[in-house]
Amino acid sequence: MPVQQFSDLVRFARDHSPFYAELYADLPPHVSRITDVPVVDQDAFWAANTLHDNRVLTAPLGEAVAFKTGGTTGTPRFSCYTREEWREFVTAFGSGMVDAGLRPGHRVADLFYAGELYASFLFILDSLAHAPVANVRLPIGGGAPVDSTLTTIEDFAADVLAGTPTTLCRLAEHLTSAGRQLPAVEFLFFGGEALFEDQRRLLAAAFPQATPRSLGYASVDGGLLGRPVPGPDEDTRTHRPFDPHTLVEILDDTTGEPIREAGRPGRVVVTQLYRSLMPVIRYPAGDRAEWTGTEGGAFRILGRAEEGVRVGPVSLYGQDVTNAVAEADTHGSVTGTQLVVRRWEGRDGLVLRLATAPGQGPAGLELLAEAVVTGLNTARPLYPDSVGAGFVHPLRVEWVRHRDLVVNPRTGKLVRVLDERPTS
Repeated sequence: MPVQQFSDLVRFARDHSPFYAELYADLPPHVSRITDVPVVDQDAFWAANTLHDNRVLTAPLGEAVAFKTGGTTGTPRFSCYTREEWREFVTAFGSGMVDAGLRPGHRVADLFYAGELYASFLFILDSLAHAPVANVRLPIGGGAPVDSTLTTIEDFAADVLAGTPTTLCRLAEHLTSAGRQLPAVEFLFFGGEALFEDQRRLLAAAFPQATPRSLGYASVDGGLLGRPVPGPDEDTRTHRPFDPHTLVEILDDTTGEPIREAGRPGRVVVTQLYRSLMPVIRYPAGDRAEWTGTEGGAFRILGRAEEGVRVGPVSLYGQDVTNAVAEADTHGSVTGTQLVVRRWEGRDGLVLRLATAPGQGPAGLELLAEAVVTGLNTARPLYPDSVGAGFVHPLRVEWVRHRDLVVNPRTGKLVRVLDERPTS
């Protein structure tokens, strides 16, 4: 098993990777504590981790699988695994699926996206194949037509659907629009995005017997991050580190010091002890989290570290909108949200694109839109103040169907924030 001791990984990286050799140039010859080495700077890491003249890799790219990743920068980069590292990755993640609820004989529809060097479809398929329980794998993919996808799910009597929340919601909307349900589905394994309460309502309408579960927390650049921790409250945000493969830290936003107590948010930093070709040592995962107990145990994911948007002088975050919708939408009318930033007449403006199920009356939606805008203005008073000063346009709500929400064409993930402002 290629899992290394932390001190051995650091020594190997500084001896074989020019990037880490430079990063660790001022360190003593031997380090044993994780806080002895600096946190990786994202910009520097990806500037060095290039296709040509790569300074991060510890060996020439001779035997590996290469995947495209946005990392935490949003710009596509490339992440490499040796055959042995990939096997370790999917075997560990497959064992975590048992924590999520995978049982012997389950028939699992893989609805993640494939192609263009994207990892998720192959990653889930391989993880299921290496899981410690027997299962039937249905490699449908996220790009298949909805009708044929549902036919395959029914023909094979799938027990589990695995995909992004956005993909699962699109299936659910198609079913509910036709007045149909799939009560035989037992679990909805989601990954790649958070699952929000409005989406849960839509999924429950289409899959009334299904329990949504995180299938695990991982990324192609960061590697293994957290395995599911199902509990009585079914908080799908809670995970625990993949011991012994991964070291997870939560660092204070200001000081950078490790947080050790429960309930204090910070940014997630990860070290992978099984990756040597492209070492990942104190690498920012791009998310915020908090420990639910003592350091090193379970942690709760709180969202992307920088998932937000600047509208004129105002900073808004996806969670701000989610909270405003949850408080105003007492009847469960909203099935999805998207923030759209536009610019017209010399000012920025924010449009809240809210998806709703068919059959909602316009009068009720108008009142709901007013309540959402009021709630968001109350939570972020700088926005209405900026409207009054003439800096930005007033908030607007645009009602759509879930299928109208914009998704990443390569990954199938919902694009939470759309910036439609001209760049020139």
